[in-house]
Amino acid sequence: MLYNTLGKTGLEVSRLGFGTMRLPTFNSNDEIDTEEASKMLEYGIENGINLIDTAYPYHSKTLEGSGNSERFVGKFLAENNYRDEVYISTKSPSWAIESKNDFQMYLDEQLEKLQTDYIDIYLLHSLNVPDWEKVKNFDVLDFLDDCLSSGTVKHVGFSSHIEIDYLIEIIDEYPKWEVVMTQMNYFDEYYQSGIMGLEYLKEVNIGSMIMEPLRGGRLVNNIPQSVQDIWNMAEVKRTPVEWALQYLWNRDDVDCVLSGMTSLNQVKENIEIASKIDKISDYDGEIIREVARQYRSFVGNRCTRCGYCMPCPEGVDIINCLTEFNIANMLNDPKASAMQYFTLIDEDSRADSCIDCKKCIPFCSQMLNIPEELQRVYEYFGSEFDHF
Repeated sequence: MLYNTLGKTGLEVSRLGFGTMRLPTFNSNDEIDTEEASKMLEYGIENGINLIDTAYPYHSKTLEGSGNSERFVGKFLAENNYRDEVYISTKSPSWAIESKNDFQMYLDEQLEKLQTDYIDIYLLHSLNVPDWEKVKNFDVLDFLDDCLSSGTVKHVGFSSHIEIDYLIEIIDEYPKWEVVMTQMNYFDEYYQSGIMGLEYLKEVNIGSMIMEPLRGGRLVNNIPQSVQDIWNMAEVKRTPVEWALQYLWNRDDVDCVLSGMTSLNQVKENIEIASKIDKISDYDGEIIREVARQYRSFVGNRCTRCGYCMPCPEGVDIINCLTEFNIANMLNDPKASAMQYFTLIDEDSRADSCIDCKKCIPFCSQMLNIPEELQRVYEYFGSEFDHF
């Protein structure tokens, strides 16, 4: 296993982290197959993985409930005496905070679930601008100061799916941020904060933890023939998983890549890839970019995110509704994209809130019939998340 320094934390972390959002399950998302999951974690730790990432809602019946991932991780580490061999990263459910006291209430519950008296890396989960303003009003920074002073939390940060301007704004408001988790893969270079966000994190020496390196598996499963034809032109032949992971590890602004593995074979494969240096040539770098361009050619509509249609008088987040629809079409996986659609876009801002007033149509630079496109989005994703 190869290791990187996680920004200003000074922690030497395995460049492959173990994400526990997609552990193997039985009949329901909250029913973890603990026997198989234990084999996976044991193999991972014994072969060099020293960072385990979880969160309050992982492996719950719904997107936002109290999940079983933290419970499983805590029990596994305690029963196998692994606690001192790994760093635990978990997250405070920012969306659920309704008072100042909630911060400590959730932290206490998480410490109990994880069977530990401290958390190595504590992140504000999926921070967006409204939630950031809300938690600031509840004095979240004072809470984080207290956590650091008491030692119950060693390092603080946040995870986010926001644009670069907002990422920088949040970072600049608190000098004690040490870690940021952000989405990145070769397909998402210009999605959300993208490569500009990673470059800024490197500039201010904040550790970077990467989520969705395989885009929920969509970059490695059901590869279109036109994409495979491009991969076949590369100088070095790699598997789709190798392409996705080595693309990130070839960047000097990526510290740790989190993989949400679902089988022991995936753990073994990813560790093997993470344990070798594989320099991607300039030619093969262009192959990666061409693959990304090919995926983008499968777009669902011509929206360019210019923003001229916004704001919608009914509050519909037109841009992001069309964006998630486009990505789902490009990667041909509506179920995986549905999680992004239902978690990143507020309920009142989704496509089904459109009333077909047509006020946006004259402003569209691509001359789209936006209400019709939003109806397509609604028909594609539905009105509620039921894809576990």
